Amino acid sequence: MIEIKSYLKLSKDELFEILRLRTNIFVVEQNCPYPELDDYDKISHHLLAQKENKMVGTLRIIEFENEVKIGRVAIHQEFRKLGLGKKIMLEAHDFIKSQFPKKQIRISAQQYLEKFYCDLGYEFTGKKYLEDDIPHMEMIKKP
Repeated sequence: MIEIKSYLKLSKDELFEILRLRTNIFVVEQNCPYPELDDYDKISHHLLAQKENKMVGTLRIIEFENEVKIGRVAIHQEFRKLGLGKKIMLEAHDFIKSQFPKKQIRISAQQYLEKFYCDLGYEFTGKKYLEDDIPHMEMIKKP
């Protein structure tokens, strides 16, 4: 089951599972000690992908004045390479198209996922950088 909820509509358990999944991937698995919680979570829409009451994927959608940003895309290790990443990104695109139809989408992608995001219609902006010693690139998808 996939659903998208605003921060205020999340239950405590849903928020806990989102944060646990993100922390397990970004902080533990990728060995990046950084503050996972930030103020953007409170103004985001959160996508929850659950299977048998287990959080298997998530991302957040943040509206800014001129664009929308998708971030914190996380897929549980056991569910990678099964098409779930593409499925949740397409759900996010549908949501953004319905809620913010004229805004471009910006992502900060890990460079090894460039083809994945290009296949979803994103274009490289020319900006590459290191974040927590992981090569990243900025990409956009036009409305």
